[in-house]
Amino acid sequence: MKIVADENIPCVAEAFASLGEVTLRPGRVMNAADVCDADILLVRSVTRVGPELLEASRVQFVGSATIGFDHVDIDYLQARGIGFATAPGSNATSAAEYVVSALLVLAERKGLELAGRRAGIVGCGNVGSRVRDRLTALGMQVIINDPPLKSRGGHDDYVELDDVLDADVITFHVPFTRDGNWPTFHLADRGFLERLKPGTLLINTARGAVVDNAALDALLAVRPDLGVVLDVWEGEPAISQTLLAKVDIGTPHIAGYSLDGKLRGTEMIYRAACEYVARPADWQPVNVVPGRPVLVLEDADDSAAALRQAVCFACDVRQDDARLREMMSLAETERAPYFDRLRKEYPVRREFSETVIRLPAGNEQLEHLLASLGFVVETGV
Repeated sequence: MKIVADENIPCVAEAFASLGEVTLRPGRVMNAADVCDADILLVRSVTRVGPELLEASRVQFVGSATIGFDHVDIDYLQARGIGFATAPGSNATSAAEYVVSALLVLAERKGLELAGRRAGIVGCGNVGSRVRDRLTALGMQVIINDPPLKSRGGHDDYVELDDVLDADVITFHVPFTRDGNWPTFHLADRGFLERLKPGTLLINTARGAVVDNAALDALLAVRPDLGVVLDVWEGEPAISQTLLAKVDIGTPHIAGYSLDGKLRGTEMIYRAACEYVARPADWQPVNVVPGRPVLVLEDADDSAAALRQAVCFACDVRQDDARLREMMSLAETERAPYFDRLRKEYPVRREFSETVIRLPAGNEQLEHLLASLGFVVETGV
C-alpha cells in the first residue's frame, strides 16, 4: 500500500509506516502526478482535493488532519467511493487558547478590563464552545450566534448575528461555506463591519473569507478605535500587506498549531485509515511528546500581570505577530513562501493542560483562574 502525505503533518511517516510506504510531499504544491499511484492520501487545509488531483489516481482513502474540510470536494469523493475522514476538534483547545492570549494582550495594550465585558461568539462548535468556557472563566458575559445549532433545538438563548454587534468582543469560529442555509462567505461583510460599535475587538481564527478582508482594510483606515486580530486571511499565503499593517495582531494561520493538537490530528486520521482498511491501530504519539514546560511565578501579587505572563508563556501571540510582520520588509515574490515557512517551522507550543505554572501560596483567586483555563497549577513556590 502506498501512502502520500503532506510533509507538515507531524509524525505522519512514523504513524502510517505499518500500513505501507509513506512518501512526503509539500502540501500546497501537491499535484496529480504525486498521487497517481497512491492508495491513501493525507492532507492539510492547503491542498485542494477533488477531480483535478484524484481523477487519474487509485486513491481509496483521504484523511485531512484538520477540523475543517472546505478544501475537499466531498461530493466527488462520495461519487468515487473514496473513504474520507477529518480530525474534528483536534486543535480546538489550541485555537481557544490563542483567543485568550490575544484578548489578554489587547486588553493590556488598550487598558481594558475584560471581566464584565460582553463577548459575542459566532459559531459554537468544537472551537467556539471552548472559547465560551474560557471567556466565561475570565469573567466575561458571553452571547452566542449559531443558526445551525439553534435550528436543532435546545438553544433558544442563541442570538441573531445583528445582536452580536452589541458585544465588546466578536470572535468567529464557523466553518467556511458558500452554499446552504447558512453560508459563511463574507459573513462579516462591509455592512456588518461598518456597524461595529466604537472600540470593538474583532477576532477571526476561522477561515480568511469569513471576514471581507478588503472591506476591513478600508474600514481600518478610518476606524482606528477598533482592535483587530487576524490569524486567517483571504488569499493565503499571498496575504494583504496593507491589512497586515493595520491590524493589531496578525499571525500566519497558526491558532490551532499546538503540538498536542497537531499530534491529536495525526492520530485521529491514522485510526480512521486503519479502520477503513481493516488493520489494527497500534501507533500512539507517546514517545514524541517533550516534557511539560514549567513557569515559576515568584511574584504573583499582580494577578492580571501574572495571568498574562502564564498565558503568553504557553501561547505568545506577540511573537507570532512579530514574525509575520517581518514579511512586509521582503520582496513581493518572497512573501508567500515566507508565510508558508512560518507555518512549517512553527515553534513547539504546548496546550495549557500540558503547561505547569508554579506560584506562591496565598493567591487563591489566581490559582483558581489558572486552573479554570486548564493549566496545571502548583503552589508553595
